[in-house]
Amino acid sequence: MKLKALLMDEKAINRSLVRISHEIIEKNKGVEDIILVGIKRRGYPLAQRIANQIEKIEGIKIPVGSVDITLYRDDLSNISEMPNINSTDIETPIKGKKVILVDDVLFTGRTVRAAIDAVIDTGRPSGIQLAVLVDRGHKELPIRADFVGKNVPTSRDEIVKVQILEIDEEDSVKIYEN
Repeated sequence: MKLKALLMDEKAINRSLVRISHEIIEKNKGVEDIILVGIKRRGYPLAQRIANQIEKIEGIKIPVGSVDITLYRDDLSNISEMPNINSTDIETPIKGKKVILVDDVLFTGRTVRAAIDAVIDTGRPSGIQLAVLVDRGHKELPIRADFVGKNVPTSRDEIVKVQILEIDEEDSVKIYEN
């Protein structure tokens, strides 16, 4: 893989997460009955960061959970005979709540579809919204993010790599040529 461009550095990622936090508050007319659910792996730390920003803005701590979509993937049999399964951790009951799914990159929409199925299996929320750091296009399903850090038109041959401090020891979004 050859590095094509640095799309976002640490400051750009932080600005995007602050903006997304404000947009979540504005769209939902506050933060009552909101639960953030990060899609493992990088969506969860991003959800925690958004929750921290919302707490700074509103003074209210938002519950944050995580969802593992492994068993909900439509290509599970293509991945491995023994998939690595992480846990889904949503401690707050979601019945009647507004769930905001958080992920790093929106590409085909299949991960989000799987996450929606996983969330609904834990209860029936009043609604589900989607926040992503990067929307790169190429949807295969009719899924659109409500909150987007950066829209990045890409070709299918390009790879968008998100690195976050909590997992990768740096914050960046880079695009590579395959």
